[in-house]
Amino acid sequence: MQLGASLPVVDIGTGPGVMRDYAQAAEGLGYDYLLAADHVLGNNPARSVEHGATTGVSIDHARRVGTTESVFHDPLILFGFLACCTHTIGFATGVLILPQRQAALVAKQAASLDELSGGRLRLGIGVGWNRIEFEALGVDFRTRGRRSEEQVRFMQALWANPHTTFQGEYHRLDDGGLVLRPRSGRIPVWFGGHAEATLRRVAKYGDGYMPIDHAPGDAALATFAKLRALIREAGRKPEEVGLEVWASPACGNEDDWRRDVAFWKAAGVTHLTAHTTYTGDHHRRIAGRSAAEHLAALTRYRAAVADLL
Repeated sequence: MQLGASLPVVDIGTGPGVMRDYAQAAEGLGYDYLLAADHVLGNNPARSVEHGATTGVSIDHARRVGTTESVFHDPLILFGFLACCTHTIGFATGVLILPQRQAALVAKQAASLDELSGGRLRLGIGVGWNRIEFEALGVDFRTRGRRSEEQVRFMQALWANPHTTFQGEYHRLDDGGLVLRPRSGRIPVWFGGHAEATLRRVAKYGDGYMPIDHAPGDAALATFAKLRALIREAGRKPEEVGLEVWASPACGNEDDWRRDVAFWKAAGVTHLTAHTTYTGDHHRRIAGRSAAEHLAALTRYRAAVADLL
């Protein structure tokens, strides 16, 4: 099991120095990868309650991550910078909102980052929830799920083949190809989300699944069992598809963390992210806001669970 850490940009700042220092510190602690989220735009905070009600997400979530008060780097640009500052630590987008973007452009950007980082990118993708981002980027919010599925197929074809002919509902290409492809011919694509349609997309096309809302327990095991059944129906092997969950160093103590890690490992989880800023039903951010306080939480967490990974 790999252990990753979130990048707490919202707390520690966005400058190159603090980003470099934090990434290098996480690498020095022995973390396997860094996770960065993605939002292009946010709502006016004064309208967050109204917008949360119209998009189907909780008002608390709309306030916390859906407004201009929360800062987000473009994750691919951030990882391009951090690739030059680090040596071994991996990079995972958690998640890139793919249907807001042109698939061929994302495929090229990901291939460039793969080359410059030495193959350290894991591309987590999602469909998004904040309608205002789609409006500003000129993309249909209603078709984002279907479009994202086709985008993944299109990108995988572009990465795998020097020349591709593709005919889909949203993408067409007649015998063309990327001018830089990943050396391996692929970049791992992981799907985020909790809808039934997401599980089916993972089963058909994904290298991994990254839900965030499950706590250790029967509900998580039931979801994993459903996914594995769908993977077999798609003619693939469940062991070919990774699983990522999040853990909160602010919740519980060392004994609680060890019990949860043991549960996730027995459940077949391959990637565990220690997330220090996410708040949800089963998660809580740490009390501190400084880089030193976030790193202290990561240090304590890894020391407690390292022998279980």
